[in-house]
Amino acid sequence: MRQLLLIDPIEKLNIRKDSTLMFALCLQRKGIETYVFFEDDFAIHNQGPQKLTVHAFKGSFKEDGIYLADFATTETMVIEVAKSDVIHMRLDPPFDSRYLRILWMLDHLASQDVKVMNHPRGIMQFNEKLYAYRAQGSVPSFIGQNLKLAQDFVANLPKGSSLILKPLDLYSGIGVEKLPIDNWEKRFSEKVKELAGPVIVQPFIEAVTQGEIRSVYFMQKEIGTILKTPKAGEFLSNIAQGATFHAEPLTDLARRRCEEIVTELATFGVDWVAFDILEDTITEVNITCPGLLVEVSYAHRKNLADVLIDLMLTQKS
Repeated sequence: MRQLLLIDPIEKLNIRKDSTLMFALCLQRKGIETYVFFEDDFAIHNQGPQKLTVHAFKGSFKEDGIYLADFATTETMVIEVAKSDVIHMRLDPPFDSRYLRILWMLDHLASQDVKVMNHPRGIMQFNEKLYAYRAQGSVPSFIGQNLKLAQDFVANLPKGSSLILKPLDLYSGIGVEKLPIDNWEKRFSEKVKELAGPVIVQPFIEAVTQGEIRSVYFMQKEIGTILKTPKAGEFLSNIAQGATFHAEPLTDLARRRCEEIVTELATFGVDWVAFDILEDTITEVNITCPGLLVEVSYAHRKNLADVLIDLMLTQKS
């Protein structure tokens, strides 16, 4: 059961804390034949067996056994893709036309009974933000590009001091803006033009300054959960921008809401899911390339990639 990981160029990754590279090294450490490959290596056809250019690799962990010390590709080879192989879709968004093309190509392999995790059709079907807004008790949300309709939505919100404007298809807090509720219309119209499409409008939730939950699930099991707390005076709980984090248990309500979602997603072949949660409200359901596995592992003082792999092998057997 070879493991083939489709990843971004290594020079684009933060090797020290990249979830995918951590996962790859742990697979290798368990003696599982594992390779990485890149978009330039990926091609499909409809004439006989599929072949794929892949790369062996080497790397090591720091003394804590969680953060990575180094990672590099070594030998390059061409393999014939087998039905026993597992391909892991681990490209970072944005979910743009380039991303969609890759998913279509992966779906071609999935149609030939090659297992792809997460399944490309599952990724295509569920937008990470919109899916969260369907849930009971979700954040009031407007998605569109018509200013008058956005104004009507804002007029019906409870009194507050600020709004959040953000894109539908970016990640890691990119493009998220906080604006006064009495001075946002001009920026909304500008953002529609910048994004060439819909903008999300939501009330600013003050609780975000106290921290946002990230909970990682794999094969419907909670792997680990942390609370990410923004730097003083900021509202984005992005660890790369200085947010702190520590292990945090899910509340019973948040856990029930997460379990409902992972149960549904599992029927679409989506096994690796990371939730962003504020005050028991799920704000994002990350399924494209769920991250922060290194940070969640560090907070729990345990390499959780090994837990993912054990779950995967148990299901396979």
